[in-house]
Amino acid sequence: MSDTLVVNEVYLSLQGESTFAGLPCVFVRLTACNLRCSYCDTAYAFTEGKKWRLNDVLTRVRELAAPFSNPLAGGDVRRLPELTAAGDKSSPPVGSGKLPLVELTGGEPLLQEGVLPLMKQLCDDGFTVLIETSGAHDIAPIDPRVRRIMDLKCPSSGEVARNRWENLAHLKSTDEIKFVIGTVEDYEWAKQQIAAHRLNAICPLLMSWVHPLRPEQQDKSLKRVPAGQTPITRKDLVERIVADALPVRFQAQLHKIIWPPEQRGV
Repeated sequence: MSDTLVVNEVYLSLQGESTFAGLPCVFVRLTACNLRCSYCDTAYAFTEGKKWRLNDVLTRVRELAAPFSNPLAGGDVRRLPELTAAGDKSSPPVGSGKLPLVELTGGEPLLQEGVLPLMKQLCDDGFTVLIETSGAHDIAPIDPRVRRIMDLKCPSSGEVARNRWENLAHLKSTDEIKFVIGTVEDYEWAKQQIAAHRLNAICPLLMSWVHPLRPEQQDKSLKRVPAGQTPITRKDLVERIVADALPVRFQAQLHKIIWPPEQRGV
Protein backbone atom coordinates (compact mmCIF):
# COMPACT_ATOMS: atom_id res chain seq x y z
CA MET A 1 0.00 0.00 0.00
CA SER A 2 1.41 3.40 -0.98
CA ASP A 3 2.56 5.73 1.81
CA THR A 4 2.29 8.82 -0.40
CA LEU A 5 -0.49 10.79 -2.06
CA VAL A 6 -0.52 13.44 -4.76
CA VAL A 7 -2.35 16.31 -3.07
CA ASN A 8 -3.84 19.38 -4.70
CA GLU A 9 -4.72 21.30 -1.52
CA VAL A 10 -5.51 20.90 2.18
CA TYR A 11 -7.56 23.61 3.86
CA LEU A 12 -10.10 24.40 6.57
CA SER A 13 -13.46 25.77 5.48
CA LEU A 14 -17.19 25.17 5.75
CA GLN A 15 -18.82 21.99 4.50
CA GLY A 16 -20.88 23.30 1.60
CA GLU A 17 -22.87 20.19 0.71
CA SER A 18 -24.33 16.92 2.05
CA THR A 19 -26.32 16.44 5.24
CA PHE A 20 -23.33 17.98 7.06
CA ALA A 21 -23.65 21.32 5.22
CA GLY A 22 -22.69 24.32 7.30
CA LEU A 23 -20.22 22.59 9.62
CA PRO A 24 -16.48 23.31 9.83
CA CYS A 25 -14.51 20.85 7.72
CA VAL A 26 -10.91 20.13 6.76
CA PHE A 27 -10.74 19.29 3.06
CA VAL A 28 -8.03 17.11 1.56
CA ARG A 29 -8.29 17.53 -2.20
CA LEU A 30 -6.38 14.87 -4.12
CA THR A 31 -5.05 15.17 -7.65
CA ALA A 32 -6.35 13.31 -10.74
CA CYS A 33 -9.70 12.20 -12.09
CA ASN A 34 -10.56 9.81 -14.90
CA LEU A 35 -13.93 11.43 -15.61
CA ARG A 36 -14.58 14.72 -17.40
CA CYS A 37 -18.08 15.74 -16.33
CA SER A 38 -19.48 18.66 -18.28
CA TYR A 39 -20.05 20.74 -15.14
CA CYS A 40 -16.80 19.98 -13.28
CA ASP A 41 -15.69 23.02 -11.26
CA THR A 42 -12.39 21.58 -10.01
CA ALA A 43 -10.65 20.78 -13.30
CA TYR A 44 -7.49 22.31 -11.81
CA ALA A 45 -7.24 19.16 -9.68
CA PHE A 46 -6.91 16.94 -12.78
CA THR A 47 -3.16 17.57 -12.90
CA GLU A 48 -2.08 20.14 -10.29
CA GLY A 49 -0.59 18.69 -7.12
CA LYS A 50 2.47 17.66 -5.15
CA LYS A 51 3.47 14.37 -3.55
CA TRP A 52 2.90 14.23 0.21
CA ARG A 53 3.73 11.48 2.66
CA LEU A 54 0.66 10.19 4.50
CA ASN A 55 2.11 11.29 7.83
CA ASP A 56 2.50 14.84 6.49
CA VAL A 57 -1.16 14.90 5.41
CA LEU A 58 -2.22 13.64 8.84
CA THR A 59 -0.03 16.24 10.55
CA ARG A 60 -1.57 19.05 8.51
CA VAL A 61 -5.13 17.88 9.20
CA ARG A 62 -4.39 17.69 12.91
CA GLU A 63 -2.88 21.19 12.85
CA LEU A 64 -5.97 22.65 11.19
CA ALA A 65 -8.25 20.79 13.59
CA ALA A 66 -6.32 21.69 16.75
CA PRO A 67 -8.19 24.94 17.61
CA PHE A 68 -11.45 22.99 17.88
CA SER A 69 -10.11 21.02 20.85
CA ASN A 70 -9.29 24.21 22.75
CA PRO A 71 -11.49 24.37 25.89
CA LEU A 72 -11.99 28.10 25.28
CA ALA A 73 -13.60 27.17 21.93
CA GLY A 74 -16.05 24.84 23.62
CA GLY A 75 -14.05 21.62 23.66
CA ASP A 76 -16.18 18.51 23.92
CA VAL A 77 -19.27 20.61 24.55
CA ARG A 78 -19.39 21.20 20.79
CA ARG A 79 -19.37 17.53 19.86
CA LEU A 80 -21.98 16.24 17.46
CA PRO A 81 -24.22 13.26 18.24
CA GLU A 82 -22.55 9.98 17.44
CA LEU A 83 -23.78 8.60 14.11
CA THR A 84 -24.59 4.96 13.55
CA ALA A 85 -26.50 3.14 10.86
CA ALA A 86 -30.18 3.34 11.74
CA GLY A 87 -31.46 0.08 13.14
CA ASP A 88 -28.14 -1.69 12.58
CA LYS A 89 -26.41 -2.41 15.88
CA SER A 90 -23.53 -4.09 14.07
CA SER A 91 -22.66 -0.94 12.14
CA PRO A 92 -19.68 0.94 13.59
CA PRO A 93 -20.05 4.60 14.54
CA VAL A 94 -19.13 7.19 11.93
CA GLY A 95 -16.40 9.06 13.77
CA SER A 96 -16.72 10.40 17.28
CA GLY A 97 -18.77 13.42 16.28
CA LYS A 98 -16.05 15.95 17.04
CA LEU A 99 -15.44 18.99 14.86
CA PRO A 100 -14.09 19.73 12.37
CA LEU A 101 -15.20 17.10 9.89
CA VAL A 102 -12.59 15.78 7.46
CA GLU A 103 -13.48 15.25 3.80
CA LEU A 104 -11.45 13.50 1.10
CA THR A 105 -12.30 14.90 -2.30
CA GLY A 106 -10.75 15.56 -5.68
CA GLY A 107 -10.45 14.94 -8.44
CA GLU A 108 -11.33 11.38 -7.61
CA PRO A 109 -9.75 10.29 -4.31
CA LEU A 110 -10.21 6.55 -4.96
CA LEU A 111 -7.71 6.67 -7.83
CA GLN A 112 -4.92 6.73 -5.23
CA GLU A 113 -4.55 3.62 -3.08
CA GLY A 114 -2.95 5.64 -0.28
CA VAL A 115 -6.31 7.22 0.48
CA LEU A 116 -7.49 3.99 2.14
CA PRO A 117 -4.92 3.95 4.98
CA LEU A 118 -5.30 7.72 5.32
CA MET A 119 -9.03 7.40 5.93
CA LYS A 120 -8.48 4.57 8.40
CA GLN A 121 -6.03 6.63 10.41
CA LEU A 122 -8.31 9.66 10.41
CA CYS A 123 -11.14 7.47 11.74
CA ASP A 124 -8.78 6.05 14.36
CA ASP A 125 -8.03 9.64 15.37
CA GLY A 126 -11.75 10.11 16.08
CA PHE A 127 -12.65 12.32 13.13
CA THR A 128 -15.94 12.06 11.28
CA VAL A 129 -14.58 11.31 7.81
CA LEU A 130 -16.42 11.92 4.54
CA ILE A 131 -15.38 10.96 1.04
CA GLU A 132 -16.77 12.50 -2.15
CA THR A 133 -16.53 9.95 -4.95
CA SER A 134 -17.80 9.83 -8.52
CA GLY A 135 -19.45 6.42 -8.23
CA ALA A 136 -17.24 5.05 -11.00
CA HIS A 137 -14.94 3.15 -8.61
CA ASP A 138 -15.38 0.31 -6.13
CA ILE A 139 -16.36 1.72 -2.74
CA ALA A 140 -16.22 -1.63 -0.92
CA PRO A 141 -12.59 -1.28 0.34
CA ILE A 142 -13.35 1.99 2.16
CA ASP A 143 -13.23 1.80 5.97
CA PRO A 144 -16.84 1.21 7.13
CA ARG A 145 -16.57 4.15 9.53
CA VAL A 146 -16.25 6.57 6.61
CA ARG A 147 -19.37 8.28 5.31
CA ARG A 148 -19.42 7.81 1.54
CA ILE A 149 -21.04 10.55 -0.53
CA MET A 150 -21.39 8.87 -3.91
CA ASP A 151 -22.52 10.40 -7.18
CA LEU A 152 -24.81 8.76 -9.64
CA LYS A 153 -23.83 10.55 -12.83
CA CYS A 154 -26.82 11.95 -14.74
CA PRO A 155 -27.06 12.28 -18.54
CA SER A 156 -25.90 15.89 -18.84
CA SER A 157 -22.59 15.00 -17.18
CA GLY A 158 -21.56 13.10 -20.31
CA GLU A 159 -20.41 10.29 -18.01
CA VAL A 160 -23.63 8.41 -17.24
CA ALA A 161 -22.16 5.23 -18.72
CA ARG A 162 -19.46 5.23 -16.03
CA ASN A 163 -21.80 4.60 -13.10
CA ARG A 164 -20.73 1.49 -11.18
CA TRP A 165 -24.11 0.08 -10.24
CA GLU A 166 -22.53 -2.67 -8.14
CA ASN A 167 -21.75 0.03 -5.57
CA LEU A 168 -25.40 0.26 -4.56
CA ALA A 169 -25.10 -3.08 -2.76
CA HIS A 170 -22.31 -1.67 -0.56
CA LEU A 171 -24.09 1.50 0.56
CA LYS A 172 -25.25 1.88 4.18
CA SER A 173 -27.73 4.21 5.79
CA THR A 174 -24.82 6.41 6.88
CA ASP A 175 -23.84 7.02 3.24
CA GLU A 176 -25.41 9.47 0.78
CA ILE A 177 -26.20 9.41 -2.94
CA LYS A 178 -25.85 12.65 -4.89
CA PHE A 179 -27.45 13.55 -8.21
CA VAL A 180 -26.03 16.63 -9.91
CA ILE A 181 -28.90 18.09 -11.93
CA GLY A 182 -28.33 20.43 -14.87
CA THR A 183 -31.19 19.56 -17.21
CA VAL A 184 -34.79 18.39 -17.20
CA GLU A 185 -33.52 15.08 -18.57
CA ASP A 186 -31.21 14.72 -15.55
CA TYR A 187 -34.15 15.19 -13.20
CA GLU A 188 -36.33 12.66 -14.98
CA TRP A 189 -33.47 10.16 -15.12
CA ALA A 190 -32.74 10.58 -11.41
CA LYS A 191 -36.42 10.15 -10.56
CA GLN A 192 -36.46 6.89 -12.52
CA GLN A 193 -33.38 5.55 -10.71
CA ILE A 194 -34.81 6.40 -7.30
CA ALA A 195 -37.95 4.41 -8.09
CA ALA A 196 -36.26 1.51 -9.90
CA HIS A 197 -33.65 0.88 -7.19
CA ARG A 198 -35.68 2.10 -4.17
CA LEU A 199 -32.74 4.36 -3.36
CA ASN A 200 -34.53 6.26 -0.60
CA ALA A 201 -34.67 2.99 1.38
CA ILE A 202 -30.87 2.77 1.28
CA CYS A 203 -29.59 6.16 2.40
CA PRO A 204 -30.22 9.93 2.17
CA LEU A 205 -30.52 11.30 -1.38
CA LEU A 206 -29.15 14.66 -2.47
CA MET A 207 -30.03 16.76 -5.51
CA SER A 208 -27.53 19.45 -6.36
CA TRP A 209 -28.21 22.04 -9.04
CA VAL A 210 -25.44 22.64 -11.58
CA HIS A 211 -23.97 26.04 -10.86
CA PRO A 212 -22.91 27.58 -14.21
CA LEU A 213 -19.15 27.56 -14.77
CA ARG A 214 -17.24 30.81 -15.09
CA PRO A 215 -15.17 31.13 -18.29
CA GLU A 216 -11.94 30.42 -16.41
CA GLN A 217 -13.43 27.16 -15.11
CA GLN A 218 -14.45 25.80 -18.52
CA ASP A 219 -11.61 23.35 -19.07
CA LYS A 220 -11.32 22.18 -22.68
CA SER A 221 -11.16 18.52 -21.63
CA LEU A 222 -14.69 18.51 -20.15
CA LYS A 223 -17.44 16.58 -21.91
CA ARG A 224 -20.18 18.56 -23.63
CA VAL A 225 -23.78 18.31 -22.48
CA PRO A 226 -25.44 15.90 -24.97
CA ALA A 227 -27.48 17.60 -27.67
CA GLY A 228 -31.21 18.01 -27.18
CA GLN A 229 -31.22 18.42 -23.39
CA THR A 230 -33.15 21.24 -21.73
CA PRO A 231 -31.40 23.30 -19.03
CA ILE A 232 -33.22 23.48 -15.71
CA THR A 233 -33.21 26.46 -13.37
CA ARG A 234 -32.66 26.17 -9.65
CA LYS A 235 -36.25 27.31 -9.03
CA ASP A 236 -37.67 24.80 -11.52
CA LEU A 237 -35.70 21.98 -9.93
CA VAL A 238 -37.02 22.80 -6.45
CA GLU A 239 -40.59 23.13 -7.68
CA ARG A 240 -40.41 19.75 -9.45
CA ILE A 241 -39.04 18.07 -6.32
CA VAL A 242 -41.92 19.46 -4.25
CA ALA A 243 -44.59 18.73 -6.86
CA ASP A 244 -43.39 15.13 -7.27
CA ALA A 245 -43.02 14.64 -3.50
CA LEU A 246 -39.56 13.28 -4.21
CA PRO A 247 -37.75 11.93 -1.10
CA VAL A 248 -34.58 13.96 -1.66
CA ARG A 249 -32.72 16.84 -0.04
CA PHE A 250 -32.16 19.80 -2.37
CA GLN A 251 -28.76 21.31 -1.74
CA ALA A 252 -27.20 24.58 -2.75
CA GLN A 253 -23.39 24.71 -2.68
CA LEU A 254 -22.94 27.03 0.29
CA HIS A 255 -19.32 27.82 -0.51
CA LYS A 256 -20.41 29.27 -3.88
CA ILE A 257 -22.92 31.51 -2.14
CA ILE A 258 -20.48 32.75 0.49
CA TRP A 259 -17.40 33.16 -1.73
CA PRO A 260 -16.94 33.76 -5.48
CA PRO A 261 -17.85 30.51 -7.29
CA GLU A 262 -14.36 30.12 -8.77
CA GLN A 263 -12.44 30.75 -5.53
CA ARG A 264 -10.18 27.91 -4.42
CA GLY A 265 -9.42 26.81 -0.88
CA VAL A 266 -12.94 27.36 0.40
